[in-house]
Amino acid sequence: MNAAAKKTPQMRVLDGNDKELMTVRKIERDGDALVIRGKIFGAMPMVAKLTPAEARAALKLLDARTIWFLLTLLFRR
Repeated sequence: MNAAAKKTPQMRVLDGNDKELMTVRKIERDGDALVIRGKIFGAMPMVAKLTPAEARAALKLLDARTIWFLLTLLFRR
């Protein structure tokens, strides 16, 4: 196998200038919470937890147009 095939999948979160804010290396469940592990600014390790209450609060921030965008996001280039 080559090096690219062994590479762990990652997700990058970018700022408004397309600079990397955070690299997410793992998303997993811990009881009723969603745990996000990664690095901020490519250097500082970070573990964030999303609780059910906070997930519900996040959904209240979305309007119908944004929900539709999120549903179709995976199918865009």
